[in-house]
This record gives sequence, C-alpha cells and structure tokens, in this order.
Amino acid sequence: MIDYENLSSANTTLLKELEAASLKVIRKGWYILGEEVEAFETEFAKFVGTNYCIGVGNGLDAIVLSLVALELPSGSDILVASNTYIATIISILRAGHRPILVEPNPGTYNIDPSRVLAAVTPKTRAICITHMFGKACEVDKIISIAKAFDLKLIEDCAQSHGAKFKDKVTGSFGDLGCFSFYPTKNLGALGDGGAIVTNDQILAERVRCLRNYGSPQKYEFQHIGYNSRLDEIQAAFLRVKLKHINQLVTHKRMLADIYFNHLPEWLIKPTRNPKEFDVFHIFAIRHHNRDELQQWLLKNGVKTEIHYPIPPHRQIAMKDILLGDYPIADLLHTTELSLPISLMHDEDDILRICALINGFPMKK
Repeated sequence: MIDYENLSSANTTLLKELEAASLKVIRKGWYILGEEVEAFETEFAKFVGTNYCIGVGNGLDAIVLSLVALELPSGSDILVASNTYIATIISILRAGHRPILVEPNPGTYNIDPSRVLAAVTPKTRAICITHMFGKACEVDKIISIAKAFDLKLIEDCAQSHGAKFKDKVTGSFGDLGCFSFYPTKNLGALGDGGAIVTNDQILAERVRCLRNYGSPQKYEFQHIGYNSRLDEIQAAFLRVKLKHINQLVTHKRMLADIYFNHLPEWLIKPTRNPKEFDVFHIFAIRHHNRDELQQWLLKNGVKTEIHYPIPPHRQIAMKDILLGDYPIADLLHTTELSLPISLMHDEDDILRICALINGFPMKK
C-alpha cells in the first residue's frame, strides 16, 4: 500500500535531531516564549525575506491576529477565494469582518485577479489571498488592485512555505503573511503552530502584544488580547525542519516532474508558470470521475486525499453567511484529487501511481 502521507516515516530521517531538540527544551525548563521561539522567529523571517516574524499558536490564529492588528473598521468586507480552506473564512469572521467570496482561476486554484477587481466595493477594506496547494497567487496583479483602492493585503501562506513569485517568497508581499505549521505542511511541527511575518514594525509590535493577552510586558495590558503563542518545543522542532526544507522541496519538485511527464493527457494536471516556483504541498489533479478514480487507486493499493470535498459556501456552518452561487468552487471541489507527494515517497511509487492512472477504465 502506498500511503498518501505517513508522518512517522517522513520524520524518521530527522529523528535524532528532533529528539535532541526536545531534550534541550525539557532540560532547560523554559517552555513558553523563550530562546527557541526567538531563534526560530529570526531564522524564519530570514527564510521568508521579511524584517519580523511572530510565532503564534496556529495558522487560523495567525490570520485572526493579523486582521485585528490592522485595526480595520468593524464589519469590513474582506475579499477571499471561494475555494479556500474554511479556516481562512473562519478567521475573517472571528476578527469581526465579512468574508466576500471571489472565484478562483480553475487552472491554478488561486483567486482570480480579474474577479478581485470586479468584487471591490466602497465597503472593501482588505484582500486575503490564499496561495493554494503550494503555488503563489498572481501577486503583482493583486498588489496593483490593493494599491489602487487603498486596501490592506493579507497572505494566507498555510500551504506555500518557500513558494515564490518572480523569485520572491510568499509571505513577503502583503502587509502581513500568515503561516500554519500543522504537521502535514512542507514545514510542519509535531503539533500545532503558526507564524505571522511582516516588514511593518508597528504591526509586528502590535501582533506580539496581541498574542500574549495584549501584554507588551509582564502584568501590563494595552489590548484585549489572545493566548496564542508558539510553544518552545514546537519552535525547536521547526528550527530543525527549517534547515532541511530546501531538501524537502527539491524532492517534491522532482516527484512532481515525474507526474507531469507520465500522467495521461486526459487528466487535468496542475498549471505551471515560469514566473512561479511551486513547492507542491499538494499535487492536485482533476477528473470528472474523481470519486471512481479515487476508489480505483485505493483498490490497487494507493491512498489519496480530496482537498476539499465540500466548498465553504456549502458548509452547514456558513449557510446564512456565505450566500450566492460559486460554480467554479463547486467544480473544483467535486473534481479535485490529491496524489501522494511527500518525503516518504520515491520515484518508483510515483511511476506506479502514474501507471495505475493510465489504466483507469473510466478515463473518458
């Protein structure tokens, strides 16, 4: 059986380094907002190419805290992709704002800049873009729109650690960049974790304060804040993994090349653009018989995933919030299938998967 993901196997090569990192933290006896978090923040800011990084509890909190730090008027309209993961939309709601869904480009899965432009109204205050599946959005076009209408730009980089647009890393374009370190990410912790990056000193200081009850220093509170802090032990794990992320991305890009070269033409494959450096957090294909293809692969020993089976506007929690029709999101969510692509997979695994897909009896 070829698993879609096996985190135990994927972490085996780093086991000694991870064990040493955890033991160091345990022995030190300082577990919240200490030297490991500070060191990781410095190293990750350098990796992204920003002046500041603030470690937080998870990716959802990263977006919530970013929106709160921007101090937008309550109930502001925030443009967001109709096919993003639900956490992006929950974050906007939790921050007291109104998510306005914008359809994506079906070839890239990313928010369509032309539709963003059409969606701007006098109530719009910000754009929150999600770099889906490890591919950067068309950031230059989005930035032009944001500047033209004086809108804030938040980047949801939960799936795009190290992805680039015109040689610049995602997270470094907007007012704030938001990352998740959920264990399955290209840069994944061994638990929950997140971070916010920015070049704005005032925003950075505000976020640091907000993540820790609104306190700039012990027992002094300037804001009604949150408890959302990256743990010392997770920061130590992330420091280990950050040293190896380029190796991981190189491996995933090599596996992606095999998919591109051996998957059949009747399958809809990811779009590639020379202006972009894709990191393939997810290798997403599409087919109108997606469910049958998934079962065919499982029957033949290959596990896959669907990202995501139900679009945000069709979730029960959003029935009175996300109104309207979003046919492109519906199309993507009913045809997308994620193929295995991780550190634990090798060339033979991918070639086997390609051969099975080529033999799928319901290809037409």
